[in-house]
Amino acid sequence: MIVAHSRAELAAALADRPAPVALVPTMGALHQGHATLVEHARAQAATVVVSIFVNPLQFGPNEDLAKYPRTLPDDLALCERLGADVVWAPSVDDVYPGGDAQVTVHPGPLGDRLEGAVRPGHFAGVLTVVAKLFGLVRPQRALFGEKDYQQLTLIRRMVLDLELGVAVLGVPTVREPDGLALSSRNVYLSADERQAATALSRALFAGRDAAAHGALAVIDTATHELAREPGVAVDYLDLRGTDLGEIPHHGPARLLVAARVGTTRLIDNVAVQL
Repeated sequence: MIVAHSRAELAAALADRPAPVALVPTMGALHQGHATLVEHARAQAATVVVSIFVNPLQFGPNEDLAKYPRTLPDDLALCERLGADVVWAPSVDDVYPGGDAQVTVHPGPLGDRLEGAVRPGHFAGVLTVVAKLFGLVRPQRALFGEKDYQQLTLIRRMVLDLELGVAVLGVPTVREPDGLALSSRNVYLSADERQAATALSRALFAGRDAAAHGALAVIDTATHELAREPGVAVDYLDLRGTDLGEIPHHGPARLLVAARVGTTRLIDNVAVQL
């Protein structure tokens, strides 16, 4: 496995690598969810590249950029065990030479809803760094977790609208045995908060199981389940189409939730069949 830190080192590491190339973009603090992404990439690509970069452009002024967990030695060891070919772990100056990007990717109307309504500017930062990673690595495939479903949807739309020629593959959310979605931010939770956080997945599963009774039953059931846990402050609970547009009368949909448990903000979602 080659570890590259600069653009020049990345270019040298990728020279003459066989296609297809699969990219797994991460912000580090890797867990089993990330490992699953790398395993999926390894199964279908000749060359697997993992990027590890905490992107400041997607953090708001009151968010956790400074304290976001950074565990590079452990991350590199995991990538090597999983068979990644190249890990790119650049500095901010390598990704944004000359300072903040002057041209960014606008996420469109969906970027102002759900997560975008709570975190203004977040998705412009996400899409801009992903577009830069695509330009630097030139992958044929890129893998993202379905836990960040709105992010996945917007990246797919960006690739479609800007003709970027990358196959964007979503990988199902990896969960703890009690249902909690794996997240790098779970390390912030105390023992009591960790228990309270399982209300998110319980609510989603309960809503999903009520889908035979229609969209209103999905929302009502999930809302009731969340209300049973006073330690959870809900930002939103929403049912949308699979493209995060209008709720369909029947067929596949997506139930999404974001909430704060203590000072930690968590998101999750499940597929629903109405």
